[in-house]
Amino acid sequence: MERVPILKIGRTLFVSIQIELQDDTVVRLQEDLADELSATGARGVVIDITAVEIVDSFIGRMLSMIGSISRLFDAETVIVGMRPAVAITLTELGLSLNGVRTALNAEKGLELLNGKA
Repeated sequence: MERVPILKIGRTLFVSIQIELQDDTVVRLQEDLADELSATGARGVVIDITAVEIVDSFIGRMLSMIGSISRLFDAETVIVGMRPAVAITLTELGLSLNGVRTALNAEKGLELLNGKA
């Protein structure tokens, strides 16, 4: 099973999803991210989904759950690079990604986390 790499940049964890998301990959990402938040005390999580072309209801719920997990570790989550088709699909599925902020790109996402936006 492929793993999504998690990079630490200052007090932020950066996740760039460059593979096709499978259910088990997303569950592993959730677990890995919780471990990294616990180990590093990071204050923010940026998830770059620029390469994600399709989401289903499971993956949408898992992205929302990642936001909830981050909040439990006192970190904020920003999803960046969402394609219009993904946004439309999430809306059609009735998923609102509560507690997760969005930004156009990684730079804007980091600005949001650092209070500059």
